[in-house]
Amino acid sequence: MTEETVPLPVTAVTCLEDRAQVERSVTVELTGGVQRLRLGPLTALAVDRTLRVEAADPGTRVLEARLVRTWAPRAPLPPGPADSALRHRLHALEAESRLADQTRARLEARLALLAQLSADLLREIGEGAGGGEIERTRWARELDRVDAERERYGEELRATRSRLRRVDQERSQALLALDAAEEEPAELHAHLELTVEAERPGPAGLTVHHLVPCALWRPSYRATLDAGSLRLESEAVVWQRTGEDWTGARLTFSTARSALATDPPALTEDVLTLRERTDEERRTVDVELREEEVGTLGPGAAVPGLDDGGEVRVLPAPAPATVRSDGRAHRVPLGAFTGPAGSEYACAPELSPLVTQVVRFRNTAGHPLLAGPVELVRGSGFTGRGELRFTAAGADAELSFGSTDDYRVVRETDERRSSAALSGRQTTTRTVRLHMSRFSGPEERDERLVTVRERVPVSEVAAVEVRLRKEECSPAPDSLDAEGIVRWDVPLGPGARRSLTLVYEVSASAKVAGL
Repeated sequence: MTEETVPLPVTAVTCLEDRAQVERSVTVELTGGVQRLRLGPLTALAVDRTLRVEAADPGTRVLEARLVRTWAPRAPLPPGPADSALRHRLHALEAESRLADQTRARLEARLALLAQLSADLLREIGEGAGGGEIERTRWARELDRVDAERERYGEELRATRSRLRRVDQERSQALLALDAAEEEPAELHAHLELTVEAERPGPAGLTVHHLVPCALWRPSYRATLDAGSLRLESEAVVWQRTGEDWTGARLTFSTARSALATDPPALTEDVLTLRERTDEERRTVDVELREEEVGTLGPGAAVPGLDDGGEVRVLPAPAPATVRSDGRAHRVPLGAFTGPAGSEYACAPELSPLVTQVVRFRNTAGHPLLAGPVELVRGSGFTGRGELRFTAAGADAELSFGSTDDYRVVRETDERRSSAALSGRQTTTRTVRLHMSRFSGPEERDERLVTVRERVPVSEVAAVEVRLRKEECSPAPDSLDAEGIVRWDVPLGPGARRSLTLVYEVSASAKVAGL
């Protein structure tokens, strides 16, 4: 086997819902016959059973391919932003210890020189006194200078040694704490070993495919409303921590769920029993009021899963992109389109007293729009974050661009109960009054149409009847759908005020219980 390792870069990646299909391409120089190749490095998270190697030249055959993993200690690099405060503290103590040790060595060398100078000076005094040459003033001055220097540097050496002992003690404590709190694992490296057979020498192209975990993507959008048009920009948000960067790779985003086919649905027994109703059950009908809360994507909510309408969708990125292996969100543009948009001001006072601007547009992207979060931009700038539901190609979609501050809605409710003396039938009459006001500036002259929606209960049993009393509603509702949603289209000019009244009754027979 050759010692040379041929680089194996990532050239294309297909991102799935919770993993990625990686493609690598390389051209190697082969000799005739059977030979061994070592390619890499590549991520150690590659799934062995999904490894597939293909040769572009029909005269080249891949006889064997396997992944070889090795452990290697990590390089002594300084801590980064992702490391803990304890590791940063230990790095600072080690730097301080090295600096104090260098200072100690320098001071010891300086004191050794001063000791040598003092010895030379005393020898000179002895020789001069024996020869009759007495220079008391110079000798005294030189001795005082040497003693002062030795005392000053000696004091600095004692302080440095004390600081060094303190730093070493703190460093030992930090090491013990780091060993107890964290573990420094060795790095796992992987290489691809191939056995190939070539009919003739020359260059040969190889393509490697394999799956990797720790990678996912979700769709995201940015909607910009400008007068009567809407621009919708689609992008894919990619997270990956596979251990290697995808540099200049062709990215494709798919909604395929390869993991679903591995787990068959669980089969459980559903036991049905039959019994006679009791006399009490024959005399009464139990009913209840049920409400369903629909979750929305709000601030701090998790990114939803992929909603592709039940069919696998594949969205290629128009240009190569780079995604770092840092676990952070990387945005890859997918496309954009601009089209006409119609807007209305809508209000559901039972849920919120705010009047919101709802924009409706048609999907002209040429492909379905997957469900995902949307950044909303109007003329004043960023206005908030909404949610786009799955929209087929050519279908209509709607987005809420937030509330407006120049409207106020007050809701009042009243309820009356009555019972028939002979039949015992119970009737509940509910009255809902809505008071709307528009506060506008002096420059506003246009009249706006506000769509107000209220709801009435919908009965699922024959023993309970719900009737809208249109003759008492003021004004009469413009529509009432099968789900019990009552709608008014209310025109409001600058400074205008309007009141709406909704009256409906819920009647139930005497044997109904639970209302």
